Amino acid sequence: MSDNHFKRIAVIDIGKTNAKVVLLDGESGAEISVRKTPNTIIAAPPYPHYDIDALWTFIQEALAGFAASPGFDAISITTHGASAALLDENGELALPILDYEYEYPQAIRETYAGLRPDFSETFSPPLSAGLNLGAQLHFQKSGFPDEFRRVASILTYPQYWAFRLTGIVSNEATSLGCHTDLWAPELGQFSSLVDRLDLREKMAPVHSAFDALGQLKSELCHQLGLQHPVPVFCGIHDSNASLLPHVLSRKPPFAVVSTGTWVVCFATPGNLEGLTPERDSLANVNAFGKPTPSARFMGGREFEVLTQGLTAPTEEIDQAISSVLEKLVMILPNVVEGSGPFPGRRKEWIGTPASDAEKIAAASLYVALMTEVCLELTGAEGPIIVEGPMSGNTNYLRALASATNRDVLVPEGGSLSGTALGAAMLTGSRPREARTLSIAPSLPLTNYRNAWRKAVEIA
Repeated sequence: MSDNHFKRIAVIDIGKTNAKVVLLDGESGAEISVRKTPNTIIAAPPYPHYDIDALWTFIQEALAGFAASPGFDAISITTHGASAALLDENGELALPILDYEYEYPQAIRETYAGLRPDFSETFSPPLSAGLNLGAQLHFQKSGFPDEFRRVASILTYPQYWAFRLTGIVSNEATSLGCHTDLWAPELGQFSSLVDRLDLREKMAPVHSAFDALGQLKSELCHQLGLQHPVPVFCGIHDSNASLLPHVLSRKPPFAVVSTGTWVVCFATPGNLEGLTPERDSLANVNAFGKPTPSARFMGGREFEVLTQGLTAPTEEIDQAISSVLEKLVMILPNVVEGSGPFPGRRKEWIGTPASDAEKIAAASLYVALMTEVCLELTGAEGPIIVEGPMSGNTNYLRALASATNRDVLVPEGGSLSGTALGAAMLTGSRPREARTLSIAPSLPLTNYRNAWRKAVEIA
């Protein structure tokens, strides 16, 4: 870990749905400015892939704007997981960066199933599409052998952007440990899959998330209008970025719920032995390389699907919670199939919502009860800290506190991004601990919760 004190830190933060560049105050951690853009997918051969050129243009324009005013003196990076860049000897992409929601041909999936290491080695469950990064690499190697022969370096996704900024190739454990099948968390090294796929010579060196990889390229400094080079830090998987401030400042036990497209639940210390691959519980790896019991579901995407096109005043939604609880109007999983603690289930409504407000209220309760199940799978204890967009949903927070009978903590002032703050802390910045609001159990949820759990067959 570095002991630097940077005045302002620019954080590149690429989520599955949206990307942003955030300027943070190095002392307080406060957000000075932010620029955002959609993270779009190009649905074209050879397979659906991220629009890297558009993201790179956006990143450069945002950094140039921040360089002009008020300036920055370090860059850090955080991105979603389940993505890798395949670089040729010239540092160009040998193949596009694949969208992890793309489903491969059945024959390739079946072959890969026979290559995956045991869960006891990787703590990585078998997931749909390309959510296991090893499956992506197997697909690319099998389906595009000519292009794959040109691959000289394989980089995890935050480190690809670090490479674009510095010219230095690297990998890092939080992204390697994010259900990739490529990492053995208890050993802190590559898994046996790397050799089964004959990739060891292509994997870029593993660096700590806290490492300053190097200075921003001189040509980029000139292009962005920077008077002096600035250090670029290695970068971190986004959910682990949300976890980092709490690992640094809190005594266990506690749980962190990182929300965005995914709702990812981390338990510290939790229970590795209780994890079950069949229910999408796994070991992530924190910024210090330590295995961290985790479970997740696509909660942000599910809430968006459930509430798309619905409108209702906040007061009306708050009032609708009571009627939804009384009538036992509820949603059963899964709204988005292919992940989460209830594999094989499909969305089902119990009861009929009478209004948009009741539908929105039921959606908040659904995400809260799913979050509780994920926390149980990790062996979570202690207070629950909620980061990201769902920390601004009062009904979700009240329901989660009531379901777990534990205090839920959120950043004072609303749904601040823990991902950007955590990434900034890789630089050695240690802002004063943010004040939090405590949400105590307050909803009469017992009957509703019991009915929901019975419907999804939880004792």
